[in-house]
Amino acid sequence: MSAEDGVSGGKQNLYGRNGKEKVVKVPIGTEITDLNTNQVIEIISIGEKIMIAKGGKGGRGNNEFKSATNQTPKYRELGEIGVEKKLRMILKLVADIGLIGLPNAGKSSLLEVLTNAHPKIGNYPFTTLEPNLGVIKGLIISDIPGLIEGASQGKGLGDKFLRHVEKTRVLIHCLDSLSFDLIKDYQTIRKELEVYNPKLLAKKELLVLTKTDLVDEKTLKKNIKIAEKLNSDLLTVSIYDDVSLDILRNIILKFTKN
Repeated sequence: MSAEDGVSGGKQNLYGRNGKEKVVKVPIGTEITDLNTNQVIEIISIGEKIMIAKGGKGGRGNNEFKSATNQTPKYRELGEIGVEKKLRMILKLVADIGLIGLPNAGKSSLLEVLTNAHPKIGNYPFTTLEPNLGVIKGLIISDIPGLIEGASQGKGLGDKFLRHVEKTRVLIHCLDSLSFDLIKDYQTIRKELEVYNPKLLAKKELLVLTKTDLVDEKTLKKNIKIAEKLNSDLLTVSIYDDVSLDILRNIILKFTKN
């Protein structure tokens, strides 16, 4: 795309009109990369306006070249060509909290009951194919589609999902209480975060055991002991247990304030 060309000057020494600028509206969270210089610009606030490429300077008409010896010059100066850039634009959702975990870990169901969002939910992997958003008292929560081993290299579209994690302040790591290997599940996600961007490991993380209503008390106690070794900031949650959901909401608010 390009901006409008300027208009040539007219008779009787009229100046030509400047071309209209080209304005492209993009969502907040858009990352713009100049592919020639690798300069990166991020759109982080509503109404923010950034000049990406400057138009060329207009040329001078023949009247500007009058002299004592030449009162009717027949030449003029051509206008300059504007700046041309090749850009890549990537949208990274801006959310306070990101729900992460393996596919079918209960993230979408949790988002729905916490925020009244209405994501697509199913009892099979890869139900969520794009991030869903919900709000708790002004805090934006993003349900990041399920990550799998190799996600950081693009497997299961994981690289496209991981970019949204970068904009979050707090990660809620969901582990399925029905899993046969919680440690492997946890380490798989953490490894993909590290490979994609090591800085993601420094984000505050809350570990949540989901679907606790589907396991017996003995299994749940065993899983709690395992999970506490992975992260002491641990909660157990069932979408059918209002008490556990209220506790989670309060913890989320405290986590994001600190």
